Amino acid sequence: MTKPIHIIGGGLAGSEAAWACARAGVPVVLHEMRGVHATDAHHTDQFAELVCSNSFRSDDPDNNAVGLIHQEMRTLGSLIMACADASRVPAGSALAVDRDDFAGRVTAAIEAEPLITIRREMIAGLPPAEWDNVIIATGPLTATPLAEAIQQLTGQDQLAFFDAIAPVIHRDSIDMDIVWAQSRWDRPNEHGDTKDYLNCPMDKEQYNAFIDAMIAAPKADFKDWEANTPYFDGCMPIEVMVERGRNTPRFGPMKPVGLTNPATGRRAWAVVQLRQDNALGTLWNMVGFQTKMKHADQVRVFRMIPGLEKAEFARLGGLHRNTFIKSPVLLDDTLRLKLDPRIRFAGQITGCEGYVESAAIGLVAARFAIADAQGRTPLPPPASTALGALLSHITGGADAKHFQPMNVNFGLFPPLVPPPLSKDQRKPALVARARADLAAWVAA
Repeated sequence: MTKPIHIIGGGLAGSEAAWACARAGVPVVLHEMRGVHATDAHHTDQFAELVCSNSFRSDDPDNNAVGLIHQEMRTLGSLIMACADASRVPAGSALAVDRDDFAGRVTAAIEAEPLITIRREMIAGLPPAEWDNVIIATGPLTATPLAEAIQQLTGQDQLAFFDAIAPVIHRDSIDMDIVWAQSRWDRPNEHGDTKDYLNCPMDKEQYNAFIDAMIAAPKADFKDWEANTPYFDGCMPIEVMVERGRNTPRFGPMKPVGLTNPATGRRAWAVVQLRQDNALGTLWNMVGFQTKMKHADQVRVFRMIPGLEKAEFARLGGLHRNTFIKSPVLLDDTLRLKLDPRIRFAGQITGCEGYVESAAIGLVAARFAIADAQGRTPLPPPASTALGALLSHITGGADAKHFQPMNVNFGLFPPLVPPPLSKDQRKPALVARARADLAAWVAA
């Protein structure tokens, strides 16, 4: 019989990897500590629980690298994408999900798969020697004993950054006499709807008072070992953004361009956008408002936003520490640990950033592990595909000295040869090449 692949971690990467292995006929033992040991960010013991946002970002495969990686994952039979599609909620051209429904679907699929054995336990150190095919997908909240064992083995300093969580508001507590529904630039979603976001307008005076309140509000305290940890720019607390300049949010999450307030017929000075957070439409997420303000001050400050004066919060913002390894130094091109090739890493612990990217690397790691289990040579996806571009960045394409988490983007793709005649032709040409090369890789 084929020996099982041991997968440590039941987040998006671990769940994706376990499903892919089982569907290939390879037995899996999935080790997940939640249910026995809690984390600072999770609230349930479900597999693939989403803790930061319900958005998988753009679902446009023709113009966006994230949408393209969605498409590639669907082509490879991704469980995460199938469950995301089934639990989708309106979000314009983005793919957002009902988080509870999504995690429930992933959990049900994993629990029903006969080739997956689930063990609720913490792996408090390196995998036992008898495990000869292992995927570590413990994510950004890796348990301290395992993290310390990895650090001791590799000899590399552990890297870390803070990841902040945005508040969620009850829909019926929003004042719709002030707030209006509109997607930026009236961009339609897949159903033609152009009103997926709720918009809270601010004039200049309101904006400045709001910024002053955020600056003055008490923030979460840091432990000594957290003090010098850098933030990831893609998930930066709103008050840290303000520290870079009081108008910085107006060119980021609070930018008013593409939005017209029907009450005035004009563009506001600044806008706070809310995005639907569950299928029922009863919960709405404050877009870009990750925060480290203390909870009581969040309520006070965020109720200064026009339309949210009586807001009731289903969840307030928070902050947790993310850890990841120096993958360009430690891993080979099939995600194996060079110092112990029986071990692969997958998901955010590798230094990819985002739910989509985490699941994508889990899917790729599974295909490599399956090849090992079946006595075949693993074949990495071409760097010209979205999957391959992200993998190549993690395993050697990035500057190892300054390695930081990275979302998938067209900047990771190899240049076109010859280059396109115009800038407008670049993305279509990259996408066409990626699709052709992925098809050839799957066939091989």
